[in-house]
Amino acid sequence: MLRALAVDDERPALEELLYLLRSDPRVTSAEGATDATEALRRISRALDAAPDGDGGIDVVFLDIHMAGLTGLDVARLLARFARPPLIVFVTAHEGFAVQAFDLKAVDYVLKPVRRERLAEAVRRVRDQVLTAREPRRTDAPPASGTSVVQSTVADQIPVELGGVTRFIPVGDITYAEAQGDYARLHTEDGSHLVRIPLSTLEERWAARGFVRIHRSHLVALDRIDELRLDAGATTVRVGTAELAVSRRHARQLRDLLMRRANG
Repeated sequence: MLRALAVDDERPALEELLYLLRSDPRVTSAEGATDATEALRRISRALDAAPDGDGGIDVVFLDIHMAGLTGLDVARLLARFARPPLIVFVTAHEGFAVQAFDLKAVDYVLKPVRRERLAEAVRRVRDQVLTAREPRRTDAPPASGTSVVQSTVADQIPVELGGVTRFIPVGDITYAEAQGDYARLHTEDGSHLVRIPLSTLEERWAARGFVRIHRSHLVALDRIDELRLDAGATTVRVGTAELAVSRRHARQLRDLLMRRANG
C-alpha cells in the first residue's frame, strides 16, 4: 500500500488529484502541498521521523510549473536524499519528459489527469516499491547502486502518444532521424517523434552500438542489413529503409561492420 504526497500550486488541480489518489485502493494515504517549500519540509519530516511508518512518503506526485521552485528543482533536491520517495510528474506540458526521466521519474502524466492513466502510474509506483521491499538473496551479488528506475531510463525512452506516455525499448530502435531540435525514432512497428537533438542521442547511445552515418541519421549497428557502394556513394539498408552514408563517416562505418563480421 502506498503513501502519497501530491504537490500543485493550483488548488483545484490539487484537490482533483487527491480525490483520484484517495479513490485508488492501493493508496493508503494521500496528502497535499501547494508549493515546493512545503513539500520539501513534509518530506524531510517524514524521512527524519519514521520513513517506514504511517507518516512516511513512498511517492510524490509533482507538478512542474509552480511559483518559486519548479517540480524539476524539487526532484533534483530529492535526489540528494539517502532514501528519497519515488516521483511521478503530473503536468500540462509535454516538453519536459526527457528531463523528467533523466531525474529518474517513475512516470509522466499529462493534465487533465484521466483516472485510468493515473491508475497506471500508481501501478508502476507500487511495482517499484514492492521490488525495493523484497529481501535481497544472500547469494546474490551486491547491488551496484543502480536502481530499478535507472535501469528503466537507460533501457527505454519515453514517448508521448495521444496524451499517454509509452516506454520504447532502445533495443527496438533501428535508427533515429534528425528533424530540427527533434528526432524521429524508427522501429519495426512505426516511428515516434521525441524532443531530443540527434547529437544528444548519439552521445547517450554510443555504448549501445548506435553509430552516426550522416548528419541526419543515427543507426543501430546490428540492425544494418546491407552496405552498398555505388559510383562513389555509400548507402546502408536498415529493414526496408535505405539511408545515405556521408563520406566522413563511410570509412569508419565500413571498419565497424568488418569488425562485427569477423567477430
